[in-house]
Amino acid sequence: MKKSGIWAFIFVLLIGIIAGCSSEQSTGTSKDGTVTLKYFAFSPGEDHEDELKAMIAAFEKKNPKIKVDYELASFDDYFTKLQTQIAGNNAPDVFELNYENFVSYASKGALLELDPLIEKDTNFNPDSINKKAYEAFQYDGKQYGMVESFSNVVLFYNKDLFDKAGVEYPNDSWTWKEELAAAEKLTDKKNGVWGTYSPVQFWEFYKTIAQNGGSILNEDKTEVTVNSPENVETLTWMMDKMNKYHVTPTEKEMSGQANEDLFKAGKIAMLRTGIWMFDGFKDVPFKWDIALEPGNTQKAHHFFANGLAVSKKTKNAEAAWKWAQFMSSSEEAAKIRIDSAWELPAVSNDALVKGYLEKSPPESRDVVFKALDTLVVPPVIEEWSKMTDMFGKELDKVKLGQATPEEALKNVEKELNTLIKK
Repeated sequence: MKKSGIWAFIFVLLIGIIAGCSSEQSTGTSKDGTVTLKYFAFSPGEDHEDELKAMIAAFEKKNPKIKVDYELASFDDYFTKLQTQIAGNNAPDVFELNYENFVSYASKGALLELDPLIEKDTNFNPDSINKKAYEAFQYDGKQYGMVESFSNVVLFYNKDLFDKAGVEYPNDSWTWKEELAAAEKLTDKKNGVWGTYSPVQFWEFYKTIAQNGGSILNEDKTEVTVNSPENVETLTWMMDKMNKYHVTPTEKEMSGQANEDLFKAGKIAMLRTGIWMFDGFKDVPFKWDIALEPGNTQKAHHFFANGLAVSKKTKNAEAAWKWAQFMSSSEEAAKIRIDSAWELPAVSNDALVKGYLEKSPPESRDVVFKALDTLVVPPVIEEWSKMTDMFGKELDKVKLGQATPEEALKNVEKELNTLIKK
């Protein structure tokens, strides 16, 4: 054979090898049929990487033909890296999204619809996940993500202050009316004790208006509904607790102290804050518990959640679905989360979170999961950061007495109409 023929043969052989490697790498499937998934996440951080490894080991034991190759990034860097990977046609098969970014990625068509995979999977029952939490990761009525973990806000209360004032503890039937009546009895200005507290800011506002049947946008986010009688009534209620009934401290009266610190000091009887404060309050020198938040016309609770989504361009859709489903609803993943205090799984089976429910304080930890039944999600739009900044400025004007609730919501309506029509 001539030298030129030899080199041509070698060239063709190398091209074949490279093509074979490229094909294997692009599909993530080895010759023995083992699929390797690329998984990208932010929530484990340094504190829970070992727990993630344990979850992967449990998953791979159940699915020996699927391997999970993970990459972690800090939350600050995560979405820049994710966007770069997607733009470079190198997206992970499965990746983590907090709820706000889930809506953004789903709306841009970057995520794989999961419904066909769910229908084929006879081993998965959607009822294994809290219905509201499961549906939160739908977009346009289709499932594009799986809730992975959540936290929320509930009503914390100082049982010692309630006992001292002879007030019955909050229960599920409470409305704003019962909360106010209790707060007036619990407020003790002589000793610097306030009956109730919730911040006046965007995150609290969109949840509180839902407790009065209000909303910021209509369901398909094509119309602004923020300047409604229900919402004016809600914002007025939030301010009246400070300025009319004097059961909530103003920012001036708080003197720069955080509301959580005032609760720990026994100076706030009822506080709306997140369940992430359980550890922060565990050593306070008084008894405390939690309850569902009182609403006016209905209950409504925050839902802060991370979910898993599958890339629309994945070549390993079935394997990717299995991993997302495992992280969302499996007994193994739920147990690892609970045992390590790494957020909470939104599972419907109390037995899977028994270890969490048995811890104390607070005694009424079941409230955390009951609150999921009335969850509300933030009204995410493309101009999300501009909207939250604008809300913050208008709510600050109300707090400073520079605008009435009616004036502020009228201004919000005008600016928000501009944002959703861009």
